[in-house]
Amino acid sequence: MPPTLASLVHHSALKLGVLAGRDRLETPVRWAHVSELPDPVPWMDGGELLLTTALQIDAEDPAAARGYVRRLVRAGVVGLGFAVGVNYEQVPGALVEAAEAEGLPLLEVPRRTPFIAITKAVSAAIAADQYRAVTAGFEAQRELTRAALSPEGPAALLARLAAHLDGWAALYDASGAVVAAAPDWAARRAARLGADAGRLREKPAPATAVVGSGADDGDEGGDRVELQSLGSGRRARGVLAVGTGAPLGTAERYAVQSAIALLTLTTERSRALQDAEQRLGAAVLHMLLAGEPEHARAVAGELYGTLLDAPFRVLVAEAVAPAEGSEGAEGAVPDDPLGALADAVDTAASRGAEAVLAVPEGARLVVLAPDGGAAVAACAGVLGVAVGLSAPTGPAGAAAAHRQAEQALSVARRRGRALVEHEDVAAGSVLPLLADDAVRAFADGMLRALRQHDETGRGDLVRSLHAWLSRHGQWDAAAADLGVHRHTLRYRMRRVEEILGRSLDDPDVRMELWLALKATSPSGGGNV
Repeated sequence: MPPTLASLVHHSALKLGVLAGRDRLETPVRWAHVSELPDPVPWMDGGELLLTTALQIDAEDPAAARGYVRRLVRAGVVGLGFAVGVNYEQVPGALVEAAEAEGLPLLEVPRRTPFIAITKAVSAAIAADQYRAVTAGFEAQRELTRAALSPEGPAALLARLAAHLDGWAALYDASGAVVAAAPDWAARRAARLGADAGRLREKPAPATAVVGSGADDGDEGGDRVELQSLGSGRRARGVLAVGTGAPLGTAERYAVQSAIALLTLTTERSRALQDAEQRLGAAVLHMLLAGEPEHARAVAGELYGTLLDAPFRVLVAEAVAPAEGSEGAEGAVPDDPLGALADAVDTAASRGAEAVLAVPEGARLVVLAPDGGAAVAACAGVLGVAVGLSAPTGPAGAAAAHRQAEQALSVARRRGRALVEHEDVAAGSVLPLLADDAVRAFADGMLRALRQHDETGRGDLVRSLHAWLSRHGQWDAAAADLGVHRHTLRYRMRRVEEILGRSLDDPDVRMELWLALKATSPSGGGNV
């Protein structure tokens, strides 16, 4: 620990006496400084033991003594050493009374003790304390390194760190979840700081923040909690939290910095491994989409083999512009929504011991995840993305499932939904899919000539075409619906063919005209 006034008083070679402020001798001393100025405050930083002979101070005047002592106290001076036998044969009573009134420790320095002896003693004690801190820091670094290399990895490291700090430590992953804490009770305390850790993860690494944590059940007071981001890239790979009852000392700071370095190295090595796995996953995905399931199995090996042994889903996601009011109880849209989605899927898969394949494809993220697993469920919890989900499939149907996911994604974007499953699209009507500006423009263009003809009052071609198509080309039934003779209806259909320049005998033409009618109908059907 740093030198204190008490340690200087007990220094046998200095022979210092205590005249005032005996109850404050345990105050640490940051430095010893000599000054004969009546106002040395401008040259003080706080924490000094000020040494003086009172050459320019009327220490016997009560008013002058009180003003001098008050200035020192306001400047943060922790003690006053007064040399006797130089300007004063003994410490003036006015100065002793002023120091006692302000609570400032006043030390009597005998004539045979030079000021330089006191400054050397303080300097040596500070150097010894710094050496102890560095030594303790190196020892902590060795212990933390051994713990990081143990089978328990980060959990063991946090346990050793908490012991060194006489506090607690916790580790958050990239999704903000607490993955390890020491001691065990610290997990509850760390969970309450998840929002603070989340805000720190959004800042470029390295970043730090100091927050408070309230008392736990039955605990008195709270903690001073430091949060430190982990990682060397633009996005933090995790966050380390340390809670202590007081600000960190030099030795404790060394231990925390060592832990940050080791955890950052661990996360970056894990990231390099993930990048290699991602490249392998991309190869597996491309083989599946190319219709080569057996080759994909051979490349997948043990890493992704279990994923291909059971039904899986194909997920295709895109980032979307945040809607107005997208910040709410669920949180804000992340800066990198696809990265956040990948982290959420990876975290859910790790917790559920699931094999998941996630591959960035340009501005999209393609994921293969077990049907009914935690990773699929996590897809709906990330703001700022639209997700299309295929039906369950196996390796042989991966290409078709990928098309299903893309179709579902298209519907999700068009409808402004976060997630659409292919089953929802396939089970419903195709008509909602026509609610697209491009489809409506096509339909309006196809029917424009017929509508212009009808607006001149020369016939009722659009309504007649709808009735005829709805009756599958049955002349009598369609004519009855219209209340006209079948010959009149035949004439109208010939006029439709002449105006459009297309034959109604062509089933593709009939299909396009029917969809055009449905797309431009306000109700999607009925009278046109």
